[in-house]
Formats: sequence, C-alpha cells, structure tokens
Amino acid sequence: MSYQALTAFCRRQGIGQTPVVPAGQYHFEPGVEMQHDTSPHEVEVGGRKYKAQTASAVLCYSRMLFFQINPAFQRFDCKVFLTDAVRYMNGATERVTIDNTHVVVLRGTGREMIPVPEMEAFADRLGFRFVAHERGDTNRSARVERPFSFIENNFLAGRTFTSWQDLNLQARQWCDKVNSTYKKHLRAVPRELFAVEQLHLKPLPAWIPEVYRLHQRTVDVEGYVSVNSIRYSVPISWIGRRVEARETRDKIDIELDVRHIVTHERALTPLHQRIMLAEHRPPRGSGVKRNDPHPEEQALIEAAPEITPYIWALKQKGRKVVTLALRQLLRLLREYPREPFLAAVAEAAHYGLYDLDRLERMILRRVARDYFLIGDKEPEGND
Repeated sequence: MSYQALTAFCRRQGIGQTPVVPAGQYHFEPGVEMQHDTSPHEVEVGGRKYKAQTASAVLCYSRMLFFQINPAFQRFDCKVFLTDAVRYMNGATERVTIDNTHVVVLRGTGREMIPVPEMEAFADRLGFRFVAHERGDTNRSARVERPFSFIENNFLAGRTFTSWQDLNLQARQWCDKVNSTYKKHLRAVPRELFAVEQLHLKPLPAWIPEVYRLHQRTVDVEGYVSVNSIRYSVPISWIGRRVEARETRDKIDIELDVRHIVTHERALTPLHQRIMLAEHRPPRGSGVKRNDPHPEEQALIEAAPEITPYIWALKQKGRKVVTLALRQLLRLLREYPREPFLAAVAEAAHYGLYDLDRLERMILRRVARDYFLIGDKEPEGND
C-alpha cells in the first residue's frame, strides 16, 4: 500500500484527525453590541512614513463603520476615539466588545475581565459597558476585524496626508461613503440598517465632558514646556515656575494660574520639535549681550595695562577657550615676578606666540637667570 493510500484511509476512518466542527454564526439584535479593536498600519503624513495605529468601531447589527488613525494609542486616545465614535453613531450600545487590550483591561480575560476603574467610569458616563471575548476566540470580534483589510487596501492605498487632522477628516468622509454603499454580504446598505438600529441605541448625555489629560511640568531655561516629547513655548517670565498642561484632542492649555493660560494647537509628530507662539518670541535686539569683558580680562588690564594688546590678540588667535586662557595668563601674572612676566609677554607678542605653556617656560628661564645663581661658585660671606 502506498503512503498516499494509507493517509487517505486514515482520513476516511478519522484516525489521527481532529473531528470537524461546523462553523457557527453570531447574531446581534439592534443596539446590543459595538465591537472595537486596533491594528497597526503604515501611513505617510507630512512627507514622512509612520507606523500608526488604526482604531475601528463597528455596530454589529447595521455594520456601521467608524475609524481613526493616530501615531499612538494609549488610554487617553482610546477615550477620545470612543467619544467620537458614539457621537458619530449618535448613541451608545449596551456593550462594547474589546480584544483584551491592556488599555482597558486591569486584570483577567474573557468573562473574568475587570476593566480599569478610569475606563469603567468613562463607559458608565456614556451608557455602555466593556466586555472582552475569550482568549483565542478571534471569531467573536469578526465584525471589527474584517474592515481592517478593507481600510488598508482601499482607503490607505496610494493616499498621502498633509497632517493627522487631514488624515482623520478624510477617514470620516470615507466612512460616510462606505456606510452609504450597498453590501453584497448584507444584501443591504449599512446606513439603511442603521435607521432601524438607531431607535434602539441609548441616547447620549446632554453634555459630554471633553476628554483631557493633565501634566505637571516645570518651565525649562529656554521658556518651553515639554508634553509628549514636543516642546511648547510660554512667556519667558514663567521660566523655572511650576505649570499644569491640559492636553485635549486638539489643543494644549498651559496654565500658570487662573488668569495666565497659554493655548497651543496640539501636535502629534514629528517628535522633539519646538513650537513657539509669536507673542513669546523676544523682540529683536533684546537677547543676552556679552560685550562686557571677562572678569579675568578686567583683572589683567587693571594689574598690567601694558599687556592689553597681547590679551586682545590672545582672544583672537589662541587655541584654548578664551576663559581658560585668560585664567592661565592671570595665574602667571600672580605667581611669577612682574619683570620676567612682562619681558616674556613682550617677546611672545613680538614673535606672535600665543601658546601659554610655552610662555610659562619663557618666564621660568628669565626667573632662573635673574633670581638664582647657576654654577659651582659659592656666594661671598657664607660660612
């Protein structure tokens, strides 16, 4: 018996084979569930390519789609997205199913999942609750998983964007178009099914507070406040003071007190950039002036005015840092006799020598010649 015949016999008899289980379907009533998940995609924004996160939400009954793309997706971004999603749907479902994401989950998986208290309070305010599907049960979130391929191969294919705001504006317009298009697998238009489902959605609160995130910062020596690796300008009188930065979806409010608040447009990329408002730019000519001489230079000129030309030339032609060179020259003036020092400086200026180590050797030769007896002859009068 050949190998192929043996394996065929085993398959027919069910030997070594996993029993085939028929696939099932999930049916959802209107207004019961919305599924939410994220997926990484590569986008081009402002001439640069970024690995971004696509956040998507789908109503399980009508298949209404809403998505946004951001360079990162943290708890703050999740709350911003879900707020925009329920506003787009003009209502909330009974539950929002997630994929055990750490942004929402505090501990546990599936039915044992316990959400973060912050996210649980956020869900209560909008009228829904978070539910996680069992680990490995990917079919449970198929409503939201399926559109990711459609977004990548249709919306993102060949598109470039000037900014993240432009990207999400086009994404919203694309969602409006897709939700109004006939779907073969539904045999209906999602917008028409949504007209039925909207009657079963929970109405939103009369006032939805704006999602924000607080940062405690100290203004740096250049007059900037850093938020998410991007620096925003403040008045220079705030340097060194403690401020509070309030980050929302579109802006950054930097508050010193209730009467001193600076508002910036929120930037997402590129990182490590500096954003300065026109009113925070110092007037021309008001910068730090350094025309005053160094303290060492002032001390040298007062102690030995005759070496002033050498000091000026040393500042221009010396190889050392000006401050270090002036300190070394002042040390030579204080440690050695005045006459050898001045004679050595005059000779160095004549030949254009500005190496202070060599100048010190020239001083030492003069000190040895003028102040010490060199030779074997003993001075007279010594016992």
